[in-house]
Amino acid sequence: MNLIFLGPPGVGKGTIAKDVVKAKNIPQISTGDLLRAAVKEGSELGKKAKEFMDSGKLVPDELVINLLKERIKKDDCKHGFILDGFPRTIPQAEALEGNVEINKVINFKATDETVISRISGRRTCKKCSAIYHIKNIPPKVEGVCDKCGGELYQREDDKEETVKKRLETYKQQTAPLIDFYRKKGILADVETEKPIPEIVKDTMAAIG
Repeated sequence: MNLIFLGPPGVGKGTIAKDVVKAKNIPQISTGDLLRAAVKEGSELGKKAKEFMDSGKLVPDELVINLLKERIKKDDCKHGFILDGFPRTIPQAEALEGNVEINKVINFKATDETVISRISGRRTCKKCSAIYHIKNIPPKVEGVCDKCGGELYQREDDKEETVKKRLETYKQQTAPLIDFYRKKGILADVETEKPIPEIVKDTMAAIG
């Protein structure tokens, strides 16, 4: 089962994906991780990607899709995979179509208020990078990591103003994919304003 997970930042795609990965025995593929791995390996595609990354330019869609094609040939993708973070735009989805078959697209839904609250409440440990949330997963002592005693801080991209900008970018660039895949009859909506076990259950039912 080849899947795409869609949804705004902070909707919980990564958390849900971990459970689906275990249940279905398929890998979660992040194009960001793919690019970093290709650069580290020094493969031909990696060298090309590095040129764009080093000059601060976006890596062209064609290059990302070629990396993806290489990745899904590996044994762990025999039963399928989850694409997380790609495609982000209609042109990327169209380019993907001719190269990779997608069976199902899961669209994770949450209100802007929920997303802003989830992300802006995050706190990260400066020492061990453990993640907390001031409401949902608070540390035992405010501002102090339970694991290593390090100082907790709010990352720049977790600040409310930044989150609002990220949401706007998502609505402009990525949200059109919802209709794109709905018209193809392969999109399923999953509400995320409920406990995680319930979201996982709904996701598994949507995947079928």
